[in-house]
Amino acid sequence: MGKPEWGRISCRFRAENAAVRTVQRMKKYLLFDLDGTLTDPEEGITKAVQLALAHFGIQVEDRTRLRPFIGPPLWDQFMEWGLSREQADEAVRVFREYYVKKGVYENREYPGIREMLESLRRAGFRLYVATSKPESTAGIVMEYFGLTDQFVYVAGSDLEGTRVRKADVIRYLLEKEKICDLSQAVMIGDRKHDVLGAKETGLDSVGVLYGYGDREELEQAGAGYIAATVKELEEYLLSQAER
Repeated sequence: MGKPEWGRISCRFRAENAAVRTVQRMKKYLLFDLDGTLTDPEEGITKAVQLALAHFGIQVEDRTRLRPFIGPPLWDQFMEWGLSREQADEAVRVFREYYVKKGVYENREYPGIREMLESLRRAGFRLYVATSKPESTAGIVMEYFGLTDQFVYVAGSDLEGTRVRKADVIRYLLEKEKICDLSQAVMIGDRKHDVLGAKETGLDSVGVLYGYGDREELEQAGAGYIAATVKELEEYLLSQAER
């Protein structure tokens, strides 16, 4: 017998709800990206990438050139710098060696995020994290900032690199939490990978401009709404609960 299609058993009523999706607008489940959406990890990530590239003789003095590494799977970004898949595996190892010990703490919470999360919880939303960062590392970040209790679950990639695409992380989270009515869920993030991952899994998406993506990137990916600030994001999400 072949592997059952995702959601066929645990989410069998999803298809029954498809007919009413156009009129059911209220959101209940909010899936947040981590890097560039909840916290700004630029210093720690770019320092770790700088070391990993130097391991292969690639010297990068200006760390702002390494900002594209924030958000997408690391393997993809390292290969864009000319590394083979095998070299990318080694680069990720060097990256993690620095990042887990020090870089993870070279990070800052975006102003207003904590207040927004508390407001959304009071409004009745269930909050989740869906990140391409390893789940164990994401947990360290959430604990460091004291944000763990705001979320029902923090979902991330695995260390083996088999669950790193945003769509795969979203599917993993939806199945684990038995979120079946996809019309009630929305993915929030700052990069096209968040929007495309949401589209691939059947979720609505919201893009944010205070992170590392720009309006053109998010519009081309198909974001349903784009918020320029944390405050605008909060107001928009709260409006989804009030419809």
